[in-house]
Amino acid sequence: MSKKITTVLFDLDGTLINTNELIISSFLHTMNTYFPDQYKREDVLQFMGPPLEESFIKVNPDAVEDMVKTYRAYNLEKHDSLVTEFEGVFETVQTLSQNGYKLAIVSTKIRDVVIKGLKLTNLDQFFDVIITLDEVENAKPDPEPVQKALSALDSMPEESIMVGDNHHDVLAGKNAGTLSAGVAWSAKGREYLDQYEPDFMLETMADLLDVVGLEKR
Repeated sequence: MSKKITTVLFDLDGTLINTNELIISSFLHTMNTYFPDQYKREDVLQFMGPPLEESFIKVNPDAVEDMVKTYRAYNLEKHDSLVTEFEGVFETVQTLSQNGYKLAIVSTKIRDVVIKGLKLTNLDQFFDVIITLDEVENAKPDPEPVQKALSALDSMPEESIMVGDNHHDVLAGKNAGTLSAGVAWSAKGREYLDQYEPDFMLETMADLLDVVGLEKR
């Protein structure tokens, strides 16, 4: 590696915190509200990752705003009971922070929900820079969110890595010129992410410490 990694950008949902059940449940609730008994669990996996509007416009262009409201109301109600932290995440992020790495969240969710998830899992203390759907014109895989995070951290792409559970994360990193890492615990499956050729595939979050040059603890 030609330059040391100094900066780690994380997706949040499905990467640092386990919102998979919350998201799947929220999509099922919404889709079954508008299309009763037409969608099963495996049918909504395709909607995970992009902004809600982008997903709903494909299925019901005339009711996108209402579907987003339905989704968010249910998602908010169930958030704290269904969200958990992935194993080893807190310790890994804490280690990176203690060793002076620059850290940011880059998410396609709205800011209030991102903050809620970070606070619930006590990860908010490690992230001063949080780029959400509210701060950008173009969501991942467009490079804009990654570029905004790098600018806020005063970091260069070549010293940075984008970590995520979806192809939008891998491609956003590639499009912005950073390294990229997929997480093998992605709800869509490791094989799905492999298609997008991330520079690294993390079996556990602690593997990230090896990638950036720190020893696992």
